[in-house]
Amino acid sequence: MLNGNAKEAIQFYEHALDAQILTINTYGEVPDLPSGNQKDLVAHAELRIGDSKIMLCDRLHGSNNLPVERGNLVTICISTNDTEKSKRFFEALKHEGKVMMPFQETSFSTAFGSLTDKFGVTFLIETEKQR
Repeated sequence: MLNGNAKEAIQFYEHALDAQILTINTYGEVPDLPSGNQKDLVAHAELRIGDSKIMLCDRLHGSNNLPVERGNLVTICISTNDTEKSKRFFEALKHEGKVMMPFQETSFSTAFGSLTDKFGVTFLIETEKQR
């Protein structure tokens, strides 16, 4: 998660790590996320680096999310293609944790939620839409 410079980071990783851009969506392109004057910021980007994928996004200023500071820039995203499995992961991780976005259908996922677990680790749980 970045503070408004995700596009710059994507370009950097393209050159530094031979990353291949798989997806870039701005907040303006995602109807169920607030954007206001920040519609050009990156809501979701996926890059392939070798056999791995990384995801990046910009934090919306004024949102209820945790502030982005050095040290909490990394979030673990678990993607499945099974809604029930994703829900089970979300429910287990939220025990004694803090839900930031309830587990629900979104324009980009059949079931998605974000939370910080009882150890302070932030997770995004996503169910991939069939493409």
